[in-house]
Amino acid sequence: MGDSKTHKITLYNDDKLSFEYVTACLTKICGHTPIQAEQCALLAHNKGQTDIASGSFNKMYEILETLDYVKVEASLETYESNLY
Repeated sequence: MGDSKTHKITLYNDDKLSFEYVTACLTKICGHTPIQAEQCALLAHNKGQTDIASGSFNKMYEILETLDYVKVEASLETYESNLY
């Protein structure tokens, strides 16, 4: 069945990092395609935040630590599916 989605990472907008830097980080760290990374960065910029990844706690924590290391503002939260 694979890893269950128990946690998610939320990306927050900031005024310090460039759009290009954030999209490069999302591509490298989260495995996003360039288009996915641009869409996530735009959503965070326009809405203030957006979810960028979901999966097991261990995998999401590993990604969050790397994002923290490169100064991209994000948080780890419990994943709640809206499917019933």
